This record gives sequence, structure tokens and C-alpha cells, in this order.
Amino acid sequence: MENNTDILVSIIIVTVGSKDYLSRCLESVKAQNYPNLEVIVIDNSLRSNFSAKIKEVFPSARLYSSPQNLCYGISLNKGIKLSHGEFVLCLNDDVVLGQNFIYQALNGFLISDNVGMVGGKILRMDGATLDSTGLFLSLWYSAKERGYGRKDTGKFEKSGFIFGVSGAVAFYRRKMLEDIRQGQDYFDHDFRMFYEDLDISWRANNCGWKAYYIPAAKAFHARGGSFRPDCGLGAPIARRYLNDELHGDLIKNRYFTIFKNANLLNLLIHFIPMILYDFFAWGYVLFFRPKVAKIFLRKLRCFSKI
Repeated sequence: MENNTDILVSIIIVTVGSKDYLSRCLESVKAQNYPNLEVIVIDNSLRSNFSAKIKEVFPSARLYSSPQNLCYGISLNKGIKLSHGEFVLCLNDDVVLGQNFIYQALNGFLISDNVGMVGGKILRMDGATLDSTGLFLSLWYSAKERGYGRKDTGKFEKSGFIFGVSGAVAFYRRKMLEDIRQGQDYFDHDFRMFYEDLDISWRANNCGWKAYYIPAAKAFHARGGSFRPDCGLGAPIARRYLNDELHGDLIKNRYFTIFKNANLLNLLIHFIPMILYDFFAWGYVLFFRPKVAKIFLRKLRCFSKI
């Protein structure tokens, strides 16, 4: 994007202050070779001294320290409203950007005016394992990160259209965000976390927006770093390492996403795969995590908002 470095890009980072992830994330933002950046940090750590630490690492960052944990979706809504960039990059704090991530990813928006989302090649911290090369709808209507957990053998080196972008490193065109906004919300505030990226991608697709993949835009992600124990980082069947409350959100938000965005024909086509998925998912919950079922039932009252 040689002649467009005057375009403002807003970077929104949500943190709970877990470990030392945020410092590494901010250092990678400072190292970007794209000059026109606005950085906003939404601090949900609930620690009074944590904001001072953020300012030490990145003095020019705009900081919002919340008196309560706003959770991921609400935090992103807050950050987007505070931002001014034509493009908005939403980051987990356990992400490290490659030095030319923003410069390369912006080229995806040049493909067409209806490209509203751009994703890059997201690797695990080992640099050899894929975390996501694009977000897709699975056959059973769950979120599918292409390449998830596989070794990077060069298979996904071709740019192209995808369904959506991973919420860990999600680059959006502001015009798209405004177009699909629900009232005052960009991200559904009832989601808290999980499936918020698939929901916004699906809504965008339903409104005619496209997503594009740029493999030259690389980032590194400690999958689950902010809310899983160390033994669960990057592990398969990630739900095993979630606490009961988050596991309840994971189940609820999948249903929310489907009922908000799928039409009747879609539901009929995918009905049998969805039933099979739910059979195994609920079998695991009822036999090994029965408390999750109670939490899910408590959260059902939110369904009326759909």
C-alpha cells in the first residue's frame, strides 16, 4: 500500500493483565513499519498499578481502565467508539504481530470496496504451527479456523477470499462495522467472548461484505493464553481447559450465532450434522461437566433478545 500510509489505522487491544502478554503485544505494535497508527488499550485487569505499566511500555497509547471486567465483546465496542481510524485492527493481548503485518494486511482492502475484513496467517508462538488462516463455517455450524493446529507446510500461501477473520487478529473496514452495527453494538454484547468473530463475519456476509486472506501478513498467537492454564495452551479440544462459566458461554454463543444469522433453508441443510455435533458436545457436558448444563440453562433467558 505504497501511497496510502497517511490512512489512519486504529489498533484496539483488550487485556486482563494475564502474565506478560500485553508488553510483548505492544512491543510488536511499536515495531510496525506502518507509521500512521492509533493505539487504544482497554484494561480489564482491575489492578490500579497495571495502567502505569502499560504507559511505561507504550506512552502514546490511549488507555481506558475499566472498574469492572467488560469482557471481550463489550470492550471492543468501547474501543471502536473511542477510535477514529478508517480501518480497525482488534487484537487479543496474547498476540504478537509480524513487523509488516499492518502494511501487508491493508493491501487486502484494495482488492475491492466490498472487502470489509482482512485476515493474515496466524501462527502459534513456536512459529511452526498454524493457528488460523481464515475463519469458516463448519458443516455442523461451528466456527472453523482453517489450518488450526497443523504444521505450516506452505499449503496456505495463496491469497484469496475467506468467510471471516479470527477474533484474535481481526482487521475491519470501519464502513463495514457501521453498516452491520446492531443499535450501538458492533460486537454483540451478550456474547462476552467466544463466537463473537463468527457472528460479526456472518452478519457481514449476509450484508454483502467479503473477507480476504493475505498470507504475507503474519502474526503469532498464544491460543487461550489469557484464560486457559499453561497446560491447555494450544491444546486440541480446547473446551476441556475452560472453566464452567466460559464453557457455558461457548455453547450458548454457538446457538446465538446460528439463530441470528442462518435462514430456514440453511438450517434444514445442516440439520443432521448439527444434531450429531450437539449429541457429542452435550454428551461430554452431561457426563463430565454437569455444572455447565446448569449454567447454560441460566443463560437461556438471553435468547429472547435474538
